[in-house]
Amino acid sequence: MNKPIKIAILGCAILFLSGCATSRDVLYFQNIDKAQLQALTTRYEAVIKKDDELKIIVTSADKTVTDPYNFTIGDISSGFTTLSEPETPIISCVVDCNGNIRFPVIGDIHVEGMTRLDLIDYLTERIAQDVKKPVVYVSFKNFKFTVLGEVRSPGTYTYGTEKLNILQALGYAGDLNVTAMRNGILLIREIDGVVHHIKIDLRDSDILSSPYFFLQQNDVLYVPPSTARLAAATTSTGIWNAVSALASTVSVTIALLALIL
Repeated sequence: MNKPIKIAILGCAILFLSGCATSRDVLYFQNIDKAQLQALTTRYEAVIKKDDELKIIVTSADKTVTDPYNFTIGDISSGFTTLSEPETPIISCVVDCNGNIRFPVIGDIHVEGMTRLDLIDYLTERIAQDVKKPVVYVSFKNFKFTVLGEVRSPGTYTYGTEKLNILQALGYAGDLNVTAMRNGILLIREIDGVVHHIKIDLRDSDILSSPYFFLQQNDVLYVPPSTARLAAATTSTGIWNAVSALASTVSVTIALLALIL
């Protein structure tokens, strides 16, 4: 076997081995056996933000007295949307650019920064001034997050409640590909008008108690490819380009020889 062939075989072997992922590259929570069970340092609750869509229902034993506190079809022109059939509409309100909603009877309420329970308590207290034992229900209707990169089904997803962790989000996207970088996942989050970038390592069980374990509205997760994946793609592209160039040269040479002969 001559030297050029040996070099080619060695190069292919190196490329193959570099593309093989080890357990250290792909396993989640590699130190989970050594991790200590501990309570979360803070209880997670999503806070209301601008452009959030909220479903708010007020009821009581006598529903006729709480009807004025519920949104109607006529409110849609003021930033509300219907969520169900026209016969029995459930109206949701959208938090405006100032962080406010315009609530029936009460008027403008600054809800930005409140949790769902904060808003329930506030409305219950205000409405209880006129209604006996009101019951207030508040829920998020547009809790969205986006997953991009090395996952099976990248895209934007809507979640039904405000409590969603990073593992559930990746589950929605079909989980990570084997070629994904587990220790370089990028969480992109807007906080008070400033975009923050946080790197997450899924190989480390500390993520389970991290303040970034739970997602917030409009969070984006970007999963980059592993270095082996990038190397394989770059090498494959280089080889293909070289083969294409060689084929073109041979074709031109044959054409020229045909003209000469």
